[in-house]
Amino acid sequence: MADRSLPPLLPVGTRVVARAAVRVAGGGRELPAGATGTNVAAPADGTHAYRVRFPDGAEASLRRSELRIWRHSLADDTGGTPDLLADFRLHESLVVYRCVVGSRAFGLATESSDVDRRGVYLPPADLHWSLYGVPEQIENPDNQECYWELGKFLRLALKANPNVLECLWTPEVEFASPLAGEMRDMRAAFLSRLVYRTYNGYTLSQFKKLEQDLRTTGAVKWKHAMHLLRLLLSGIDVLREGDLRVRVGEHRERLLAIKRGEVPWEEVEAWRLSLHAAFDEAYRGTALPEVPDYERVNAFLLRARRCAL
Repeated sequence: MADRSLPPLLPVGTRVVARAAVRVAGGGRELPAGATGTNVAAPADGTHAYRVRFPDGAEASLRRSELRIWRHSLADDTGGTPDLLADFRLHESLVVYRCVVGSRAFGLATESSDVDRRGVYLPPADLHWSLYGVPEQIENPDNQECYWELGKFLRLALKANPNVLECLWTPEVEFASPLAGEMRDMRAAFLSRLVYRTYNGYTLSQFKKLEQDLRTTGAVKWKHAMHLLRLLLSGIDVLREGDLRVRVGEHRERLLAIKRGEVPWEEVEAWRLSLHAAFDEAYRGTALPEVPDYERVNAFLLRARRCAL
């Protein structure tokens, strides 16, 4: 199991700053602390060194503790920066919710499917109120992980962001604090007729990409086509039932056949059009309110902030 106390690996091409004087390879020359270079080779794990190249072509091997990300170092002018949240993995005590989304939550996973984790963290009040603030979102592409600061997560959910709503309804929950349990219990407060506009926007954007692929390459990215249809199915359920069904259930085999490219485009397009018609009809008959319950969600956020004191 990976050591969660270690920072995520920095991708090749990241600009970095040396925390102390650096002895470069060959010649015994030394560069001063603050020397800026580029990560040109990443280690296999966080316990080994990076290869950093400096503007004059010199290179040095530096461990993660010996360097900082260049853009985070810009805050030094304020007297130093508590970059534990920016440079390093979130400490477990800050994470209040962690779940699995994507194909494994949808019931569409195959042997090659990744495990996509999403979560929410609640920062300490002192850090949240400080000059430095906290990042609204922290990602670790190597592990397919993304964590939102609680306030950011709630705002996205109120806007009916499909990716965030799926986090609230996924059956694959790895950890939920009592606070996160309360958030899941009130998840109906996030649903409104805004779902129609947001889901339509996402599906339209995806469909334009599919059309562009057809025009330029003559081929369809079948995985994208599958997820467009899955999103429409999900949106129909939300508008009809006032509940979000993450698992695709009886549609699984048909969607996987589309992902494998086994279904003719004409059939896929016909299903898309029928789902759009059903989506429009579901919107006309939905019992969802015009807007989400902002007051209830805001009261929850205030309670959570007080918990962080």
